[in-house]
Amino acid sequence: MYTRKNQRDLTAAEKKGFVAAVLAVKRSGEYEDFVRLHDEYNVSDQQGGLRAGHMAPSFLPWHRRFLLEFERALQRVDPKVTVPYWDWTADNTPAAGLWAEDFLGGTGRARDQQVTTGPFAHKEGNWTIRNGVTTGKFLTRDLGRPSSPVSLPSRAEIAAALDETVYDAAPWDSTVTTGFRNRLEGWITGDARGRNHNRVHRWVGGAMLSTASPNDPVFWLHHSFVDLLWDRWQRAHPASGYLPERRLGAGDPQRGRVISREEPLPPWNVAPSALLDHSGLYRYAE
Repeated sequence: MYTRKNQRDLTAAEKKGFVAAVLAVKRSGEYEDFVRLHDEYNVSDQQGGLRAGHMAPSFLPWHRRFLLEFERALQRVDPKVTVPYWDWTADNTPAAGLWAEDFLGGTGRARDQQVTTGPFAHKEGNWTIRNGVTTGKFLTRDLGRPSSPVSLPSRAEIAAALDETVYDAAPWDSTVTTGFRNRLEGWITGDARGRNHNRVHRWVGGAMLSTASPNDPVFWLHHSFVDLLWDRWQRAHPASGYLPERRLGAGDPQRGRVISREEPLPPWNVAPSALLDHSGLYRYAE
């Protein structure tokens, strides 16, 4: 078993090792597979077909497995590397350490949002966007969205999600107003900024606004924290398991669009039930 650390607690050597492993996965071409996969399984309420990655109960187990697959790719490069987490309630400004030159680099320049600092700047020659939603080849960010400021989620907003006593509820989509999953994912009706997970994507801006959001390496640190929050919720509500427990009935409009506890998650053919306990694989240093 290994430990995922808060990014602010990484040593200089650990930061260097993480960055080097990410760049190696990028050079191999495997990184593009992760970007394409996230784009493929980011299906909205308005689209037809199965919703596996977002706007559905499987949001959390799908991303837990996605994160594990990426972490395994990093560890094939360097077995010591794990995916750190970014606690956006604490490191909540563009001056936070994760945006430093020696780690993820900073925000984009004003005229085109191009990131020009750090190891993932296009000018360094190591980070060309090949599977974005636009034709741009460089990483983009707009931290805090200065033209129309947005704040990162607060501890109180996280607490409100953690206080939910059920995992999810019908109609199992972005419109549900109760349940931990959507409180954390953040599709809250009437709030254009979104909440929690969603607002972090908006705060970072640039590549993180698209379905190809893994093009920004901060995606992994963000989802590591989302996974940690799910872990906290599970420990706080041990009697409240993944829902729905069973495949939805034939008359339910969400049948075939929502994955129940024992149905397989694509593309790995593993059920959410197999992803509810990570204690044999990793832990979080809090």
